[in-house]
Amino acid sequence: MNLGELGRFLYDQPLLALTIAAILLAVLAGMLSANRPELSNGLRNTAYLGLAAALLLTVAQVATHNTRSEAAFWLDRTRPASVEGNQTVVSQRVDGHFWVEAQLNGVPVEFLIDTGATYTGVSSATAQRAGLVPDAGDGGMVLDTANGPIVARRATANSLRFGGIEAKDLTVAIAPSAESDVNVIGMNLLSHLASWRVEGNRLILQP
Repeated sequence: MNLGELGRFLYDQPLLALTIAAILLAVLAGMLSANRPELSNGLRNTAYLGLAAALLLTVAQVATHNTRSEAAFWLDRTRPASVEGNQTVVSQRVDGHFWVEAQLNGVPVEFLIDTGATYTGVSSATAQRAGLVPDAGDGGMVLDTANGPIVARRATANSLRFGGIEAKDLTVAIAPSAESDVNVIGMNLLSHLASWRVEGNRLILQP
């Protein structure tokens, strides 16, 4: 392999190139430590930063390709929905589900879109942030969850908005404080849309 081929190879492998450069800087720092201690310390610190950056980038790259890891899910953060014409599009995350950043009573909230949920539901902490309080005379309602039936409180959200979709005066179930902190958009919102469908890794909603 000549220098040109080596250069092209390293250009295609930036993490490897960064690691090699950091190692060479560390070696150079060791060679200069006796005669140029200040320069040696600067080169050594730069080498350490380069190695740390290469390590972090490698971890991020591995986590991104390992779609089952918690790190991959954390790196693939929930994003707002996009609007294409009159359609709202939600991208699938690495866990295989559709998550969206929505505005609940004007407060940003992360929701899982769950076609198996009868009602839109929020955690008690989310309800508090969004100013949701149980409706007057509410006696609670029983909901089936993955952990068994729970008694949720019924509240009315002034608005829930994401992309080009906005629901007003929406019934929302507030989960007990000891339950999951996952917020879900359920069929009481989805059923009022003109249509919704999944195409590949995109959920397409038609207001």
